[in-house]
Amino acid sequence: MTTNAHQFTVRHDGVTIPVTRGGQGRPLVLCPGLASTQADLHELIELLRRDHDVMTFDLRGHGNSSAADRYTVEAFLGDLVAVMAEVGRLGLPSAPVLVGHSLGADLIVQYAAEYPDTFAELVLIDGANPVPARFITEADLPGFRALWESMAREQEAIMGTPRQILLTAQEILDLNLELDEMRSGILDRYRTINPPIHMIVSVSMAGHNAEGRVPRHNRLWRAGIERLVREQPHISTSWLDATHALVVTHAPEIARIIRSTRIPDGQAAF
Repeated sequence: MTTNAHQFTVRHDGVTIPVTRGGQGRPLVLCPGLASTQADLHELIELLRRDHDVMTFDLRGHGNSSAADRYTVEAFLGDLVAVMAEVGRLGLPSAPVLVGHSLGADLIVQYAAEYPDTFAELVLIDGANPVPARFITEADLPGFRALWESMAREQEAIMGTPRQILLTAQEILDLNLELDEMRSGILDRYRTINPPIHMIVSVSMAGHNAEGRVPRHNRLWRAGIERLVREQPHISTSWLDATHALVVTHAPEIARIIRSTRIPDGQAAF
């Protein structure tokens, strides 16, 4: 992290959430995704700090934030609302850009629909996708369960570090299923959001394997974005030749895309 970074703490619903702030320029709030931490996103955060006053945090049960007794989309959204309420008390010179990856993108779309006057625009990185069919079917469950169980075993080596994830494999799987359900109706949320939205999307969300369930997931992911921009043509998109890990593998490209966005006239006051 840069030397000018500092932290302030948000407490909500029994959870302690340290928020890291650093850099200078246009205010920006970055929300990581499920099973992702500030530490994982250090390269992207450092790049964004060159042009932005960046505030970011770890979701409950992730990284430096404390554990919780429930891990649901509603609970995570409550934490984001609490963080944004504290950001609103900082006396920022302009409304922040809200950036979210994966689950973080879904959270800021839900937030934006409820709090329309607290941000300048949204940048959604590979999330909040209104896929036209269930992403996780019965046929997908064994593979997803194995994936998260493998991740849980790997977590043992980094417990107690800023990269730790305290959720169990079952809790992560349940969250993915909840997200799948929520995304089926997320178009209704988009219809209520007026500020600009830019989407940064991976071409190969599920990976590059041409066998098994991967091609179906990649097709669904593209179809969801195409469905969204047909209905909401003002939403702009940038496609990266990457997987869902693009926030790590393509940090410079993402930072350049975010840097190129501009506040429309009349939306600078906060």
